[in-house]
Amino acid sequence: MELEILGAHNCESRDTKLTSLLIDSTVAIDVGGFTSSLSLEAQKRVRAILITHRHFDHIRDLATFGMNIYSSGPVNIYALESVLDIISAHLLNDIVYPDFRKKPLPEKPALKFCPLEPNKEIIIEEYTVLPVTVNHNVPAIGYQVTSPDGKSLFYTGDTGRNPSSLWEVVSPGLLVTEVTLPNKFESFAQDTRHLTPLLLKQELIDFKRVKGYLPPVVTIHINPHLEVEIKEEIAQVATELATNIAVGYEGMKVII
Repeated sequence: MELEILGAHNCESRDTKLTSLLIDSTVAIDVGGFTSSLSLEAQKRVRAILITHRHFDHIRDLATFGMNIYSSGPVNIYALESVLDIISAHLLNDIVYPDFRKKPLPEKPALKFCPLEPNKEIIIEEYTVLPVTVNHNVPAIGYQVTSPDGKSLFYTGDTGRNPSSLWEVVSPGLLVTEVTLPNKFESFAQDTRHLTPLLLKQELIDFKRVKGYLPPVVTIHINPHLEVEIKEEIAQVATELATNIAVGYEGMKVII
């Protein structure tokens, strides 16, 4: 299994893209910086998209993707039903942008919406996918994705501290999670349900206590204005826990 980080930040600039991941060139998770990272041909190889929650920096490029594959769909879009409802009402609503669930033809749309239930495993493009509820300030799920040969990753999406019960149901070979802010903004991070390096440390301690091991970790959704400080604090956590924590970046590839 190959993971490519298309977007590793929560702010967009020439050098930073909004959150988006790509697995084996065929399954994407979140699409903030999706279409601007891939050629048109590469986009046509994507057959499924998993969305963690409704925030704009995770759903934005559904609109541009729908246009780019207008005549070559459908591509299945998986998310909580409430998230799909928000996308339909506010993004792909024939006002802001076309409703690609019905176009170019109702019988052959560019995008097909597929609602998910938390904790109910599903097969998507030969991958076993388990959506799991995470602690964010809007309804959100993370995804454990397992390839046919048993390789797996768990991506939390945007999240704050989670109950240890989360780690009881996933057993990834790679953990991809967020660290949005440095430790000095811990109070704000807790209010908005995001992680700092110190809060990540607490999550990883819980993980190891429950599972008995720590997988390699990649962090994304980084605030680029504060990235230097965040990286220094993540490096300190990695040293204290004697584990591998890599700070994600655009174009990063990880073989699992």
